[in-house]
Amino acid sequence: MLDKITAFIGEAKAFNATSNDEIEAFRIKFLGKKGILNDLFSEFKNVAPAEKKDFGQALNTLKKESESKVSFLKEQLESKDEQHGFFGDLTRPSEPIELGARHPISIVKNQILEVFSRIGFTVSEGPEIEDDWHNFTALNLPEYHPARDMQDTFFIEKDPDILLRTHTSSVQVRYMENNKPPIRTISPGRVFRNEDISARAHCIFHQVEGLYIDTDVSFADLKQTLLYFTKEMFGKSKIRLRPSYFPFTEPSAEVDIYWGLETEVDYKITKGTGWLEIMGCGMVDPNVLKNANIDPEKYSGFAFGMGIERIAMLLYQIPDIRMFYENDVRFLKQFKSTF
Repeated sequence: MLDKITAFIGEAKAFNATSNDEIEAFRIKFLGKKGILNDLFSEFKNVAPAEKKDFGQALNTLKKESESKVSFLKEQLESKDEQHGFFGDLTRPSEPIELGARHPISIVKNQILEVFSRIGFTVSEGPEIEDDWHNFTALNLPEYHPARDMQDTFFIEKDPDILLRTHTSSVQVRYMENNKPPIRTISPGRVFRNEDISARAHCIFHQVEGLYIDTDVSFADLKQTLLYFTKEMFGKSKIRLRPSYFPFTEPSAEVDIYWGLETEVDYKITKGTGWLEIMGCGMVDPNVLKNANIDPEKYSGFAFGMGIERIAMLLYQIPDIRMFYENDVRFLKQFKSTF
């Protein structure tokens, strides 16, 4: 009888399985109610007293070996199932990776910054929540100045001195306060104006404003800088400057580029003139330099500013400014190949 149990122990040790069905069949065979172990325990009462000790030990060994074999094989199969579920079939082609896309405003902003970085402009940034001094007064817009009505402002409740900046010129004031000339900086950022939202206007938009201050800076320097920008950004080499008014520059001008009249779209966006307005500019007013503690007798400078959305709408022929803020995946996916 002991030889028979020893043979069963050997069988249990040698058993292997590749499926749960095989393991279950082994468990029933050895550990089931009508299994081998149950039959052997029933034979225990018929074993001679001198052999009962060895017989009992052998039975316990067979039981432990059978139970441990079942547990081991089940864990082994579960581990394989988890690995297969996690990694899948490693011989299969990989799934296509869904690529994200830069927002068109970010794309255009980065392009503008890159163009000006080539001629020595550094990037400066400032707070979106501003005080009256940096947003208006220091820029030659004292209290009750009629030009303040040009910019419908979001004021912070209960504090008329705190507001959402209406332009990134406030960043230029802060930069002039903390840096001595020569200054050559460009300031991108989000600005806010209390305007009705339409296809051509929004209460939130983005600007890039540039500032250059040094000795003997002239309007000719401004014109050549803007001509360089339009060539690099649009591939257009013809610009014109029309007289305009901005409180913080004198003289001031609007900048137009000649877009051309080669297609029907050109006629539509230029209203048949071939010219497109892209930004405002001018020589920094001496009062602005004084307010930033810069000597206007020694230094002069120019400034310019443009709306990023306007540039993006021109470059990508986007008809509605609201599309920039709707986060429509169908719209954003069109810019996947643009870096």
